[in-house]
Amino acid sequence: MTRVLRSLASTLAALLASLFSAWVLAATEPQPNLHTLHHPVPGGIAVIDLGPSTQTPQVRFQNKPVLVVKDASAQWLAIVGLALNVAEGQQTIVVKNSSSREIAFTVQDKKYKEQRLTIKNTRQVNPLPEDLKRINQEMTAQNQAYQTYSPITPSNIFFDKPVEGSLSSPFGLKRFFNGEPRAPHSGLDFAVPTGTPVKAPAEGKVILTGNYFFNGNTVFLDHGQGLISMYCHLSVIDVVVGETLSRGQTLGKVGATGRVTGAHLHWNVSLNDARIDPAILIGMFKP
Repeated sequence: MTRVLRSLASTLAALLASLFSAWVLAATEPQPNLHTLHHPVPGGIAVIDLGPSTQTPQVRFQNKPVLVVKDASAQWLAIVGLALNVAEGQQTIVVKNSSSREIAFTVQDKKYKEQRLTIKNTRQVNPLPEDLKRINQEMTAQNQAYQTYSPITPSNIFFDKPVEGSLSSPFGLKRFFNGEPRAPHSGLDFAVPTGTPVKAPAEGKVILTGNYFFNGNTVFLDHGQGLISMYCHLSVIDVVVGETLSRGQTLGKVGATGRVTGAHLHWNVSLNDARIDPAILIGMFKP
């Protein structure tokens, strides 16, 4: 009996030592520098120093609430999403805590390439009148999802890739379907086979799912403070609205539903209702 107790005590001591070492490592490991997200271009992110404050600053850009977080030195930062159609030159954010003030920043130029695709189903290029009614309803629901603002702080702003695979279409491409101009590409496309699991890049709550005319099977996640991600063309949706996903949890599988030329994942990220380049969040942004 004594020998058994000694063995248990030894095992417990080793386990506690291992846990303590892991805690020390995590505590001393350098935290990501949020300033590396600063790419103030159309479709990019502006990281703006707000300074110290005992209150959480309330920040708005173009009358929309902005994500605010503390950096490693406990200084407040505004993480501002910049839409593709934002004007270049000086822009301002409005900051409110004990008083109200404006902070100016500069949006720089960025040129995006063109992409020309051939869609066999011409109805998905020039929808019929009955299709337009459905499309308008779907756009209303999706725009409401993009405008979701919950006060929680995102678990991580540096995202994981939702799938492992090569990029087939970068963000911001000026797109032409069957020779006709359409809206720029608002996300990243990963060329991966049907059935590939799609994982949440950060903790998030499922706020919308559906099968849409253009996007096919789609999932929207709310990560907090206006940081929203969307996953399109899925073959299978494995989650339901209201479910909270942990980082790395599977939300569905890659497919070829909606307007596609083949199986792939279209991944879209929005900040303060501005579609931004997800490549910034995974360290793959190209100036």
